[in-house]
Amino acid sequence: MIALPNPTKILYTEHSSENTMTATFTDYVAQKDAQNTIQLNVTKYGMMLCDALQQSHQRQHPNSGRNYSYALISGRKYHKVMQCVDGQTESVHCFIDKKTGEVYKAASIKAPAKGVRFNLLIIQEREFVLENCDWAGGYLYRNAYYQGA
Repeated sequence: MIALPNPTKILYTEHSSENTMTATFTDYVAQKDAQNTIQLNVTKYGMMLCDALQQSHQRQHPNSGRNYSYALISGRKYHKVMQCVDGQTESVHCFIDKKTGEVYKAASIKAPAKGVRFNLLIIQEREFVLENCDWAGGYLYRNAYYQGA
């Protein structure tokens, strides 16, 4: 068996159309860890949005005869925030980009509308969304009453 002298100093080469970049394996691992952390945070904030939407619906319709809830369904590029009625998915509330945390209004059940509405990774925007979201989606209309950055 061949032993490597120092595994943290192993170099790899990344080829791109513009240039060739060489970095250590530890840099690569650190970058992947950061990307994974961001994606986990986006999922966590998406679940927090689902909880806030459900609370909004319960506040505005406390005696509705049906059980409304919200679910986060992951796709290839986006998380869909789905409104569920009696355990069955009914409609898409919004889309959340899995890599960037950007929130989009739904254009259809398959695609988001153009234009980012909010970014869940920015603390000020996330707090605004979680405090002001409503089950009907009025807060998603081009930052209608958001006065942030």
